[in-house]
Amino acid sequence: MRDTLYIISGVTAVGKTNFALDYAEENNAEIISCDASLVYRGMNIGTAKPTAAELARIPHHLIDIQPVDQPFDITRYDQLARQAVQRIFDRGKSVIVTGGSGFYLKSFFEPVVDSVEVSPEIRAQSDALFAERGLEGLLEALGAVSPEGFGSLDLLNPRRVQRALERCWASGKSLPCLQEEFAHRPKPYASMDKVFILLKRNTEDLNERLAARAEAMLEAGLIEEVAHLKRLGIEKNPNAANAIGYRETLAYLRGAIKESDLLATIVKNTKALVKKQKTWFRSQLPQPNRCLELS
Repeated sequence: MRDTLYIISGVTAVGKTNFALDYAEENNAEIISCDASLVYRGMNIGTAKPTAAELARIPHHLIDIQPVDQPFDITRYDQLARQAVQRIFDRGKSVIVTGGSGFYLKSFFEPVVDSVEVSPEIRAQSDALFAERGLEGLLEALGAVSPEGFGSLDLLNPRRVQRALERCWASGKSLPCLQEEFAHRPKPYASMDKVFILLKRNTEDLNERLAARAEAMLEAGLIEEVAHLKRLGIEKNPNAANAIGYRETLAYLRGAIKESDLLATIVKNTKALVKKQKTWFRSQLPQPNRCLELS
């Protein structure tokens, strides 16, 4: 009998945590988080991280594994997720993957594009180049290591150009060469069956939950949490500092947002994130095996 991966996702605030906990109890499963912010220690309130009681109900993996001032990327996530999946199956348990981070989700269905290990030194070099010369400097450097062309790379997206340059520097290969290698990589978890469950809510219900969630986070001490993380160096790590709730609160702490506007700004940006998540689910992930409307 083939092992089965249960992948449970949906937009922010749809109700993934409670659904996954119940599903795990019913199926003798452990949970692997698929959330790019839950990996960071100390990012608790703004991420709606599972509580101590929820973590005690079911074993969770890939939560609180990285200092907040140190970047964590899809390559590392893919490595750790594969290890966690195998260990759980070796214990005779089922595996539930749950979260809403698009690239992390996609790694269970498609090979990871950013599979080249990039050292902190190379990342610092590319950061310095971008700071000094912008997109033009990145493109010039990429052209030097990839003279035969850039393939399908979005040349107007500085972040993607910078990551492509870093991969070329780290591997010593041109971008078309890396893209060709990627095209022939096998599908991940090919020996396993996958059941993809997508959770949904009607727009009015979801918007009410988004607003209530943001308000509850502020009441629970989000500002104090972000101030503490600021002292720990969260601003050194754009992946963490740009997370919804944290980006806006950091702006407030800098004086760029009034406290009276903070809640509305978080809600507005969360709704924009939800819109992007819905587009990602439609365009980048396979058709779900089941779509469940929650209420």
